Amino acid sequence: MTARIARIETFVVPVPFAHTFVIGSGAVGGSGAAGTGDVVFVKITGDDGTAGWGEQRALPSWSYETAETISAVINSELAPLLIGADPFAIEAFHRAADRALSPSVSNGFPFARAAVDLALHDLAGRLAGISVHDLLGGKVHDEIPLCSAIGVDTPEVMAERARGSADYHAYKIKIRGDIAADVAAVEAVAEVAQGKPLWLDANQSYRPSALHQLVRRLRDVPALHCVEQPVPSTDWAGMIRTRELIDLPVAIDEGSFTAADLARSAVLGAADLVVIKLCKAGGLRQALRTAAVARAHGLEILSSGLTDTGVGFAAALHLFAQLDLALPAELNGPELLVDLYVDGLKIDDAVATVPDGPGLGVEVDEERIRGTAR
Repeated sequence: MTARIARIETFVVPVPFAHTFVIGSGAVGGSGAAGTGDVVFVKITGDDGTAGWGEQRALPSWSYETAETISAVINSELAPLLIGADPFAIEAFHRAADRALSPSVSNGFPFARAAVDLALHDLAGRLAGISVHDLLGGKVHDEIPLCSAIGVDTPEVMAERARGSADYHAYKIKIRGDIAADVAAVEAVAEVAQGKPLWLDANQSYRPSALHQLVRRLRDVPALHCVEQPVPSTDWAGMIRTRELIDLPVAIDEGSFTAADLARSAVLGAADLVVIKLCKAGGLRQALRTAAVARAHGLEILSSGLTDTGVGFAAALHLFAQLDLALPAELNGPELLVDLYVDGLKIDDAVATVPDGPGLGVEVDEERIRGTAR
């Protein structure tokens, strides 16, 4: 008889950043106690004592879920669906979660569901003695090259950040909606990048006409690959208009959480690429559905995270080991966080090895999580 789920626990941990990180919609984190970012860890334990771990970062300036709502949804709405359930019945869990939490026009509480989904996959893999990527059908890549995330700052500081991440294989440059400042910042990083791909991320801070001006002023910058989510997430017409105005490929991120979201955007002609994140998809298999829609519509795939610690980072490696990416993966937790709260990750010269151990293939520092949770 298979193990059954016996207990679900959540821990809200203020995770410290190595340095300040600012995006177009505001600060994500910074150095010192005031610059921590809340991560909700989830532990799901089977009745045989085997445990699986998941996580999600709470970043209300990026999406609507807070640490408090993620924890409340898991403890009050999702946990009752799981107690006594088969850890392998992950699709059944998501069907029940859809009924309990209306998906509305997109995805209902995806961060909370993603944290649970990762823990379920970790637990199922450990019970079966196989890795998460094997649960999903097997990997096609053993290693994932990484992209450095360069947050909004002065051109001098941004160039220095790029110098400090010279081993990375591409640069995602955060831009803020100020044409003059963004031109100076991109040119400063490009001078350091030595021809590596540059991926601009506006985080909804532009309008089509202003972005047109920005791209014109950057026309001589080498290796510009794309611009991500230039306009507000609900402005599909703005995405279409942006694609008409500029000759740089446009990626959709905040405007596409689910496979259905992406199908609509693809039919409307609102994007050339899609950024896939586990947090917004609501889980691993849901993210793979988004990837399938992208392939069916001829959209390229970009990989990103939300400054995850080692649990989310490992899960992303299992996911993206199955996909062909347009650029190196922008999974920036190892670059930006002081502590990843796991052992077992291998990253050499900004290339991450996909774990092969049972479940997520990493060992969580539970004592540290419990000791720092608030």
